[in-house]
Amino acid sequence: MNVDAAQPARGVLGGLVLTIVSASVAAAPPQPDWQVVVNNGFEVPGNPGRLYNSYNPPSVNAGALVVFRARSTGHQQGPVGGIYVRDMAPAAPIRTVADRATEVPQPNNIEYPLPGGQGATLARFNEFPSFPRIAATADVVATRGNHPPVWSYVTGLDPETGEPIETRAGTTGVYVDFDPAAPSGGLVTGASQLGLVPEFVDRFVVPGVSPATRFDVFPGAPSVTDGGIIAVKGNYSVPDPAYGDPDVTLGNTGVFYRRVTSEPVGGDAPVELVANSDTPIPNRGRCAAGTTFGSTAPPSAAGAHLVFVGYDDEDEPTCGGIYRAPLTQPPERLTVLVGLETRVPGQGRETFDQLGEGLSYDGRLVAFWGAWGDATMTVRLYCPEEGNQTRQDYCNNTGQFAPDQGDPDSICNETTDPMWPICFQEKEVPVNQGIFVYDSAVGSPAQRLRLLARTGRGGRFDDFVYWNYSGHPGAAEHGDDAEPPRFRASAFVATSTGSGGSAIRVAFVGRTGDLDPVTHAYADPVDGVYLASGPGQGPVRTLVETGMDGTLLDPEAVWDDDHNPATADVPLPISSVAMERDAFRGDWLAIAARMGVEDAGWAGIYLTNLSD
Repeated sequence: MNVDAAQPARGVLGGLVLTIVSASVAAAPPQPDWQVVVNNGFEVPGNPGRLYNSYNPPSVNAGALVVFRARSTGHQQGPVGGIYVRDMAPAAPIRTVADRATEVPQPNNIEYPLPGGQGATLARFNEFPSFPRIAATADVVATRGNHPPVWSYVTGLDPETGEPIETRAGTTGVYVDFDPAAPSGGLVTGASQLGLVPEFVDRFVVPGVSPATRFDVFPGAPSVTDGGIIAVKGNYSVPDPAYGDPDVTLGNTGVFYRRVTSEPVGGDAPVELVANSDTPIPNRGRCAAGTTFGSTAPPSAAGAHLVFVGYDDEDEPTCGGIYRAPLTQPPERLTVLVGLETRVPGQGRETFDQLGEGLSYDGRLVAFWGAWGDATMTVRLYCPEEGNQTRQDYCNNTGQFAPDQGDPDSICNETTDPMWPICFQEKEVPVNQGIFVYDSAVGSPAQRLRLLARTGRGGRFDDFVYWNYSGHPGAAEHGDDAEPPRFRASAFVATSTGSGGSAIRVAFVGRTGDLDPVTHAYADPVDGVYLASGPGQGPVRTLVETGMDGTLLDPEAVWDDDHNPATADVPLPISSVAMERDAFRGDWLAIAARMGVEDAGWAGIYLTNLSD
């Protein structure tokens, strides 16, 4: 989530740029009782003296096991960080699922020297590029991981010397831990780039593609079910038939799953196909007959099904929608839940123009963001000021990218802008947006889809779209996520069916505020986490908002405002909030938040029970 505004003081929550609201602390309505999962006062396990200071939105299961990505920076030895869990029922110590000292699980046969000549070790992780996810009720965690090549194998003989030709492969994958809260827990490989390695072709090859093809990358965050089935988006390359040259390729995409076990290499099951770039879109709408998926989004899985968003074209979709598929083979026909041709509830003949990729699914309910109508508003997005320095330089056309060798979309010569010399970009955002839920348990198709909150005329909110600047400068030389940095839009929802299976509950992140008519940046916006409940369209409950007293979340969110140790510290205001699609399970809701003013800050991950 990337919140943008023309304010000089800004903070970072796990790489997400978030505006610090320097207003007086607002009077708080009745609030949930929040527990601290982790904050800036916690030591990183295995790193004495190193304290957490940056967090991504967490995931939680119905048993209050919280999994999160976090790191510690600002130390001579460089940053440390990884994937961690904490069991909050009752509160237990934080445990490491994986960090940069963790060996990549099998397959892994390449040793690398340790720093200082202290021997060698099998390949270790060097980054975890997305937030981790957890099963709905089981203690099963899935995460992406990047690392040096993990497998060396012979692919032939040198025709001149007769010496074996060694190939090294496998720099990214999806990894699963079936007992992350226990000391005996450990990762197994769920998906990998090793689809062309003879020993593992039966497990990791791209299904439904001939000749045998490996995956290039698994974008986004992998989902995992109680039974250990991972659901992923996978990208891969195939020869372009227009050229007849196997070295000229097309990038393809799809949605896949694999049944993983705790056995070595994740068991013997292969990766299975749900839909890919060869799959016809079932609701072709305005598309020509036989149009196939040009884009797919990372899926969400629960129970015996997964759901995902797919389009003919990601940038300008003409047909597509939200689909459900069973986690069984052979593949069955995709079920269309919501399409671009679906009418928006309560909006006459209006149909959807956009559907958010970040679906939250609990096996019954699907919560999502959607937009309709032609009206748009211009929003100015400033380049990040914290986080990866190379990415900052690319956005700002500075450092190694100066002059004008960085992001071609950045505007850097507007000296009258209040944030200059920070560069910016401008995006068009729909005026009419909503938070929706699809209830598969309702018998009548007309009653399955409901609008819970909206922007525009008659809406309480002004925006649900948040922006994050992500990607890899010098993408052509990067082996995994080969996309240059850009601003990516997301909306954040999480759903959980109420006790007894009757109530609809959807938590979401929303914004209220006015756009400056000159700069097109939000002036003093308020961002919050809100709860909409059903079965009818009831009132939306405020759970937490920026500007509120930070001690509502964390008693340690205070500072010495007058620099006088003889006077009491005062509360810091909440300055940013963040949530992801697996943040609401059973009655538990987990969020990340930052509290701060220009001279002081505090952050952490917080958990509450919404059973009342």
